Amino acid sequence: MPTFQVAIVGAGPAGYFAAQALQNAQNEDKTFAIDMIERLPTPWGLVRSGVAPDHPKIKTVSKVFEKIATAGNFRLFGNVELGTDVQLTDLQAKYDAVIIATGSSLGRKLGIPGEDLRGYLSAADFVPWYNAHPDYTGVDVPLDTDTAIVIGAGNVAMDVARMLALEPSELDPTDTADHAIAELKKSGIRKVYICARRGAEHAAFTSPELRELPKLEHTNVIISKADIDAAIIAAGDTPEKDVKSNLDAMLAIAEHVKTSHERTMEFLFHHVPTEIKGTDRVQEVVFKTPAGEKVIKAGLVISAIGYEAAPLNGITYEKGKVLNTEGRVKENIYVVGWAKRGPSGVIGTNKSDAAAVIELLISDLKTPKNVGDLSDLIGSHKVITQTHWEAINTAEVSSGEPLGKPRVKVADKTELLRLGGL
Repeated sequence: MPTFQVAIVGAGPAGYFAAQALQNAQNEDKTFAIDMIERLPTPWGLVRSGVAPDHPKIKTVSKVFEKIATAGNFRLFGNVELGTDVQLTDLQAKYDAVIIATGSSLGRKLGIPGEDLRGYLSAADFVPWYNAHPDYTGVDVPLDTDTAIVIGAGNVAMDVARMLALEPSELDPTDTADHAIAELKKSGIRKVYICARRGAEHAAFTSPELRELPKLEHTNVIISKADIDAAIIAAGDTPEKDVKSNLDAMLAIAEHVKTSHERTMEFLFHHVPTEIKGTDRVQEVVFKTPAGEKVIKAGLVISAIGYEAAPLNGITYEKGKVLNTEGRVKENIYVVGWAKRGPSGVIGTNKSDAAAVIELLISDLKTPKNVGDLSDLIGSHKVITQTHWEAINTAEVSSGEPLGKPRVKVADKTELLRLGGL
């Protein structure tokens, strides 16, 4: 029975679901040996460093990842960076197929004056900062202001706004990075605007997340009923199911009994940012609105208008994603997840996406190479295996237990390697 060797670059949801699809496709004709390569000492991608800490249910998908990782034909190579520790051409030579599952880690730019000012940052920097991503612990997040503006109309924008508008003690029982909780507890922010460039009928929020907002215990949530009434008319008599669910959820917020908390989160639609102004840091944002120009004073601006894939040598990119045809890239290289289709869908979207690409990949396989694997390429490099990761995982979870947290995340790479026993 031939065994084909497959390398997956990236240990996020797309990578794990690709591995699962390979495992499910095994039969008496072919089996697969799967090696997953991850730049960080910790796997799980956005499930660890992207999902909002106050949404722990979403993170339970990690149990599925652990089942995939311990199925017997899977090896984790953490702390190994493609392009530095190993080259793509080497992987192509050793493996029957190479799957790019590196996601989209770069925040899209607004493309307006003032993005270079202190106090402007992308959600692509802010989110990993509060989620203990080792590369983002030093991000400068000035919270010494009373007003923040989040630009975007998707769940990431909503997560960012919620993290800024929450009473920070609500994060104590979560796995938010310790350094972020400490800073948020000193925050002066009491008003957070979510500014969407188009009407509410175009918003990419999802209704379950919207329906949770009125449950915030210490934060007023404001949406103009006039905005939603206008959006319902604009959406027409037969709106798509998702649009209707969204608008219903927003209408419920607009009609919700007003609260009088110290903290407020307010949605503004039809607000197109044209300039960020300030001398040595952000002081105000100029918007184009249907009523004319509008200026909002704020000391922090976070844009959440989408992500692009960080380029890899030897791979062609177009419009922020890997150039591909239904997942095929070139030769024996394939792509899945956000790197393939752009930052769209929820975590589960990656499952069907990966299954379709794996079907193509398997149809392309002919004869196994059997010429070695990653172990031949990395020598004495410190590699985080599944066993090392389980040691890190156990240590973090154990640290969290006495504090009533799911875990205390370690953000320092050296300490992560030490916890893994390296």
